Amino acid sequence: MSGFLVGLLLLAGPVSVSASEALWDVLKAGGQVVLLRHATTGSGVGDPPGFRLEDCASQRNLSDQGRQEARRLGAAFRARSIPVSQVLSSRFCRCLETAQLAFGRAEPHPPLDNLIHDLSREPERAAAIRVLASTPPAAGNVILVTHGINIAAATGIRLAQGEMIVVTPHAQGAFEVRGRISPP
Repeated sequence: MSGFLVGLLLLAGPVSVSASEALWDVLKAGGQVVLLRHATTGSGVGDPPGFRLEDCASQRNLSDQGRQEARRLGAAFRARSIPVSQVLSSRFCRCLETAQLAFGRAEPHPPLDNLIHDLSREPERAAAIRVLASTPPAAGNVILVTHGINIAAATGIRLAQGEMIVVTPHAQGAFEVRGRISPP
């Protein structure tokens, strides 16, 4: 899909909508894709030099506040009976932990990995995220837990840590941004 068409869909969507009950009702009906930036981490951007995906101690990880945010997010989904059929996550520990704490599960998905370490992959990763965002779930909602830089590359929207956008998938690789939900 062309960047122009994505841009039109983003402009058409209520990007500045706050987390209203109407948006939660959209999620309750299912059929949505949620792009979730991992919860709050320790200070800094990216990961320390020499980090390794298989070693959480070598990465920037969730802070205690971030862990509480992730738990509250999961509680908000459960309290509203929001159906979640699949949770895909970046393989970085802060994303996996966000997904585990909020939804009790996470399926590592490399196309959601952090772009900041290899910006040459931005077009490829952004396209992969747009495909995921434009694919209607068979049931419930799909959650994509990733990084702010990835979400911005795919949608043009910059999110705070722990913030998410809800998108409605449409045919032929298009999606509509329905609104944002701030960290609980």
